[in-house]
Amino acid sequence: MILATQFLNVALAIAFLALALGQVMSMVRLVLGPTSGDRVLALDTMVINALGLVIVLGIHQGVQIYFEVALLIAMLGFVSTVAMARFILRGDIIE
Repeated sequence: MILATQFLNVALAIAFLALALGQVMSMVRLVLGPTSGDRVLALDTMVINALGLVIVLGIHQGVQIYFEVALLIAMLGFVSTVAMARFILRGDIIE
């Protein structure tokens, strides 16, 4: 029978590998994306994957500061995605 801590370690390893694979695939889309919209979506996906990696690392190490870092990453990622989309659509960010 598998213990809860062993199950958690296996689940964290699988989550880390899945997020790392998603990050690599997003980097490929960022480089190969034929349009600027694809590149913006790839950057947004990379922010979400980085957020997931930070949270998985925080759960693995048992340190709560990583969750505050994840909040900062999420806020900066949202603002940067909106700014980039406005720049692509209108040509300027601030009206």
